[in-house]
Amino acid sequence: MAQEADYFSDYMVIRPDKGGMADLFYLLYSSNVSDNRSIECPIGTQVDQIGRRWAIFISLLLQRTLLFWRKPLAWVGAAVEFWLNLLTDNHGFGSLLHSLLRGHAVFPDNKSSSYMSAVGLIDTRVDLDKKIKPTDEKYLAALSIMAAKLSYENETRIKNIVRDHWNMEFVEFYNCWNDEQEAFTTQAFVFRDKTVDAELIVVAFRGTEPFNAIQWCTDFDFSWYEIPHVGKIHGGFMKALGLQKNTGWPREIEQSKKRPYAYYAIREKLRRLLRQNEKTKFLVTGHSLGGALAILFPTILALHEETWLLDRLEGVYTFGQPRVGDKKLGEFAEKHLDRPEQRYFRFVYCNDMVPRLPYDDSTLLFKHFGLCLYYNSIYKGKFIFFSPTMRLWSSNEALFYLM
Repeated sequence: MAQEADYFSDYMVIRPDKGGMADLFYLLYSSNVSDNRSIECPIGTQVDQIGRRWAIFISLLLQRTLLFWRKPLAWVGAAVEFWLNLLTDNHGFGSLLHSLLRGHAVFPDNKSSSYMSAVGLIDTRVDLDKKIKPTDEKYLAALSIMAAKLSYENETRIKNIVRDHWNMEFVEFYNCWNDEQEAFTTQAFVFRDKTVDAELIVVAFRGTEPFNAIQWCTDFDFSWYEIPHVGKIHGGFMKALGLQKNTGWPREIEQSKKRPYAYYAIREKLRRLLRQNEKTKFLVTGHSLGGALAILFPTILALHEETWLLDRLEGVYTFGQPRVGDKKLGEFAEKHLDRPEQRYFRFVYCNDMVPRLPYDDSTLLFKHFGLCLYYNSIYKGKFIFFSPTMRLWSSNEALFYLM
């Protein structure tokens, strides 16, 4: 962490892959977290508040539990998806039995355009709402939520729906590398909408897949890094976006085609596309984890002073997005995104767990920011500048609820 200490003014990284059970429970006993093998932080770091150490304990315990069950969870997910697609492709259980007896059963291919993810199986809509025209004020939000939903599908299915159902131009699908987890954990796709007056490029980040333990670990990772003059940012989301393991957030890097980083790869694509037409703008969207990446993407653009790119930003639309940083980060993001006009819109459903992570209290200091469209249990929405927080979701009670 020596190089990271040079880049970040402060940091605390929770490492579920290091240390043992003794380190886990030692968190509740000792305030000297820098001596804990499961925590990476500056030497001599003390966490005196027991509530804060309890929150770190919860995060570490949940991540270790998820990592322990990651393979069985993935197997269960694959089996559930395969079975449901098998039923869908063969038009139900009765038809499947008949086809099996005749030897005409259709077996799903998880790379085909007809194969649906768990999210796609829950909500099978693929077409845009024809009642909402590009000139309507609801159009961008409607397009964003469908793009965020579509991001969970495989590349072939995404291409098919963008081209054949939406009549738009598919640009590229990204499967991106996470330096810290040493895996391809971040997916996104880019398409171009030419139905608006000026072209609109949409970037959609994939959210937390229901059976992906690694992505759930990212949601429950309460690590943070503090960037001077910017604020504290959620460590798990920064790693997923492309944080460099030893150098932080350099403005430019040597990009590998085999292991692309989401932020750098997508930024380079936007640079090329936006230079083709001076009137073209871009929009960023995502659901859950994808929503966190969607708001952090332009935030890092601001950090790198990519002013001309930010001038072409049409908006950021997130759905069920978790908290991504502290109050100072929120002020930094709002300064660059919501002035002179509102461009960041966060949609929240009242019973969604993810927007309440990490916990908003004096323990962790993570805060939501920006304009929120909050929907109650009967789907009536209202605009607010804060996100209601139920007492149930305090860090002291969360472990018992989640477990």
